[in-house]
Amino acid sequence: MDDLLHRQIPHSTEAEQAVLGSMLIDSRCVPEVIGALRASDFYSTTNKDIFETIYSMFNFSMAIDPVTVLDKMKEDGVYNDDSPSYIRDLMLITPTATNVMEYSSIVKDKALLRAIVDAGGDISEMAISGEGGASVILEAAEKKVYGLRQDKSRDGLESVSKVLVGVYEEISKASKSGSGIPGLTTGLHDLDRSIMGLNKGDLILIASRPGMGKTSIALNVALHVAKSSGKSVAIFSLEMSSEQLAMRLLSSESFIDSKKLQTGRIKPDEWRKLASAAASISQADLLINDNASLSVADMNAQCRRVSNLGLVVVDYLQLMQSASGGKGNQSENRVQVVSEISRMMKIMAKELNVPLICLSQLSRANESRQNKRPLLSDLRESGAIEQDADIVLALYRDDYYNKETEAHNIAECIILKNRRGETGMIELQWLPEFTNFSSLERHHLDYE
Repeated sequence: MDDLLHRQIPHSTEAEQAVLGSMLIDSRCVPEVIGALRASDFYSTTNKDIFETIYSMFNFSMAIDPVTVLDKMKEDGVYNDDSPSYIRDLMLITPTATNVMEYSSIVKDKALLRAIVDAGGDISEMAISGEGGASVILEAAEKKVYGLRQDKSRDGLESVSKVLVGVYEEISKASKSGSGIPGLTTGLHDLDRSIMGLNKGDLILIASRPGMGKTSIALNVALHVAKSSGKSVAIFSLEMSSEQLAMRLLSSESFIDSKKLQTGRIKPDEWRKLASAAASISQADLLINDNASLSVADMNAQCRRVSNLGLVVVDYLQLMQSASGGKGNQSENRVQVVSEISRMMKIMAKELNVPLICLSQLSRANESRQNKRPLLSDLRESGAIEQDADIVLALYRDDYYNKETEAHNIAECIILKNRRGETGMIELQWLPEFTNFSSLERHHLDYE
């Protein structure tokens, strides 16, 4: 019976031994293996201990060979009388270190299968107990499966040495790219320089009074990211229909007045521009959901099913459903509801490991001030929004309030909060007939 259970648990002793043998034969392959595997991917406790020993030695830049590994195993308390012969056997049974990544792939695949078995057992247990109801259990089940797909199924404390390996890789990628920013580019170069692009796990809030162009700038950024990165961009529009968004995208990409598109009064040469713009937009992997009753959990679940997700855009926060499915219409509870939603949005960004742009309305507080430029305190039902957001951008156009201003069609993108750098103000060109923003290459830092 024990043998039967043993065979049912997915693992490959031969692959595990070949990985360790390769690392002992040729230490040059150690960095590659450490980047691909974790100690918990090994089924055998003995193999796991040896891998952890080599991992620790690698982090401290120690020489790795059979003698030094055995010595470190003694120091770590995982050495026994059979250790020398086992280490020798590992090297003898390994065909060649050249195929170490193929061996690693087998080990990883078996570890994933074991994790699937464990997740299936947990899901079955939850379903049988019935705690929380079907929707709660389904959400938990989807999180478990998504965690496996993203290799994030293991929670808990993590050694800083492991974190540093990932950070070092990110720094190396940034150095090789030569882009000057670590995140995805927005297409607005001066803004990119200030916020360091759109970075994984960041919650970016774009806030303004109605009519300032927050939906337009979000669409501009979304299309640019989809075209430049080749990744999928998910747009959740709780206010405008997918057809309205597509109309805006066409106007912005073709530089044809949006009013002409709505009325159909288009010249022959403009039809060619429109066809070209439509082809360009169609090649970008933009995914739109205009269901006005979506909750954060709904969005999260849908995004988990997108395999090449690069960015999420939500328009806009105050229209979103709370976790319980209601909008919390009672004014005394509204701050709590919005705070809950903003916290869930930040968690969603971290879980998906992509930047999340969320649009937000500003209160009318600025209308009563002489200087009508937005402040953080103007966020409607602000609650925890400003704490949860990594970056808060506010849009302001002086010509909206002052028709005589010289700053005609100039939008100020005010960086009210920036965990990645300075606050400040950046001027953008606003083209209302095309619902389009572009850089002016002028910015002012240290905005007060």
